[in-house]
Amino acid sequence: MTTTISRLYNSHAEARAAVRDLESAGVSHSDISIIASNADNWYDAKNKTYPDRDLDGRDDRAEGAAAGGGIGALAGGTAGLLTGLGLMAIPGVGPVVAAGWLVATLTGAAAGGATGSIIGALSQQAGLSKEESAVYAEGLRRGGAIVSARVDEADAARLQALMDRSAVRIADRAAAYRKSGWSTYDPNAKPYTADEVERERSLYR
Repeated sequence: MTTTISRLYNSHAEARAAVRDLESAGVSHSDISIIASNADNWYDAKNKTYPDRDLDGRDDRAEGAAAGGGIGALAGGTAGLLTGLGLMAIPGVGPVVAAGWLVATLTGAAAGGATGSIIGALSQQAGLSKEESAVYAEGLRRGGAIVSARVDEADAARLQALMDRSAVRIADRAAAYRKSGWSTYDPNAKPYTADEVERERSLYR
């Protein structure tokens, strides 16, 4: 039996580190998904690269690393999930960089013009309630990132602990959002700018 674990992170860097941890722990990259805000343009959509794809502390461009594939190149290869990043847009969130099995749900919904498709994808595929999905989607809109992993139930506790290392505490984040006047995710909301994302992240450092 398998179960799905999802976590929200404050930034793409923390989410990418979680993906690497999961792969190092033996989770196949075909069972991991990442969706990260690109409001601050950390991902170079033109060249499909970012400076430190393998998180080894060195600029991959200087290392001559090959550019990653688009959303259609999500499986296969030996370098893991992060080689398959691609850019897409989500209503109410704006540009995101995504890879993995959850992308097919998002891409299909986006192509069909389904309003609020991120909520449907998270609540139907990522193991979250609708209430949790709203907080995750709002966190994504504000510059965050979501990692979802399909794992064996026997390994779930161990992998949850691994994913929790730098994850957002959802109850606390929901309370903070509501304190500022937020009620629920709005797919018609204006996406955050890079400056707004930076201000938002600074609240939780």
